[in-house]
Amino acid sequence: MVLFDTNVLLDLLLAREPWDTPAARLFTLADDGVLEAYVCATSVTNVDYLARRMVGGRAAQSLVRSVLEFLRVAAVDAAVLQRALDASSSDFEDAVVLEAARAVGAEGIVTRDKTGFAAADLEVWLPDELLAMVDVLTDHVEVVSI
Repeated sequence: MVLFDTNVLLDLLLAREPWDTPAARLFTLADDGVLEAYVCATSVTNVDYLARRMVGGRAAQSLVRSVLEFLRVAAVDAAVLQRALDASSSDFEDAVVLEAARAVGAEGIVTRDKTGFAAADLEVWLPDELLAMVDVLTDHVEVVSI
């Protein structure tokens, strides 16, 4: 189970090259059920805010709907926010993402900015790193028909 950081989500939704291709592969794996994937609730609101400025309200709403169709949402409640504050991180947003990931039991976070999660006690992967791991695992899984 993984939680996608906002930057990876934006790479896909706003077709930010060259990062959109690995993001698309990861989200396809999530949509196909190969990866159990979450996104932080605040990432959804950030996507809406940024997309409205870039592509307009109607398109932003469509992007948010698509996110909600294939990703689970990790809640951001008072407890998550308090733990993020208590972490005394230099980046509150990253601390919130980390605490939301912990709250849902994620094994790791997928981000393009690993430095924001340097002190995390969860795994932190770049999109290409997670794709490489999935490729290795699928190469070693034998499908048995009964």
